Amino acid sequence: MHRFTQVDVFTDELFAGNPVAVVHDADDLTDRQMAAIASWTNLSETTFLLRPTQRGADYRLRIFTPRRELPFAGHPTLGSARAWLEAGGIPDDGDGPVQECGAGLVRVRAGARLSFAAPPLVRSGPVDQADLEALTAGLGVDDVVDAAWVDNGPGWVALLLPDAATVLALEPDLRALAEHELGHAVGVVGPHPAGSDVAFEVRAFVPAMGVGEDPVTGSLNAGLAQWLVPAGHAPSSYVAAQGTALRRRGRVHIEHVDGPVWVGGDTVVGVSGTLAV
Repeated sequence: MHRFTQVDVFTDELFAGNPVAVVHDADDLTDRQMAAIASWTNLSETTFLLRPTQRGADYRLRIFTPRRELPFAGHPTLGSARAWLEAGGIPDDGDGPVQECGAGLVRVRAGARLSFAAPPLVRSGPVDQADLEALTAGLGVDDVVDAAWVDNGPGWVALLLPDAATVLALEPDLRALAEHELGHAVGVVGPHPAGSDVAFEVRAFVPAMGVGEDPVTGSLNAGLAQWLVPAGHAPSSYVAAQGTALRRRGRVHIEHVDGPVWVGGDTVVGVSGTLAV
């Protein structure tokens, strides 16, 4: 039997964010069992808390989509940290736990809301023109302001569109995206009008991971901030909305003043129990 927690992330209202399933004390589970559990929950990600292997980490995290394992993902990082703390975890660092994962050590900061320090990008820079044309065709969009690699593990390519309305109006061909190598993890972002309560609208399409559109995506928003802020497309601190097209109300809080990009969001525990494995 394993303790099981399901946490809704990037929301202060249950059912309005992106849920992650967390299996505690999972050191005895095999890779095959973890993959089977992730397929069974059928959430965008299911995570497994294990004993750390690196000095300075409070726990090790493995992250599975219904189809594959990821080295890093954002909402699972925050949701798993909340589950670990709810289970009585006490971080060695008083500011919050340190997570060990495929991307290395990731700091999580506690406070009014949890936030994580974005890991460095494994790929950045411009997108090849031929690839960009394939992506815009799959997305069904003509007007792109800018595009870049913002990959911190899942393989993100991002497109900046003229405005939030254009982002929300997208009806992508998910099959076409999945067939193209760069269409496995595509993020789109567009600014809301001045005076709105959020600065940007974000959508994430991940058809090759077994999820057509992800409701709210921490890794994508982390990569976006690492691109948009230095490029002058975004201020150093802002709030992004995501999930609107899926009738969710995700809110991602970005802070990039000094040092790393911090990606924060509210978390709500929705399910607590045990998993009979």
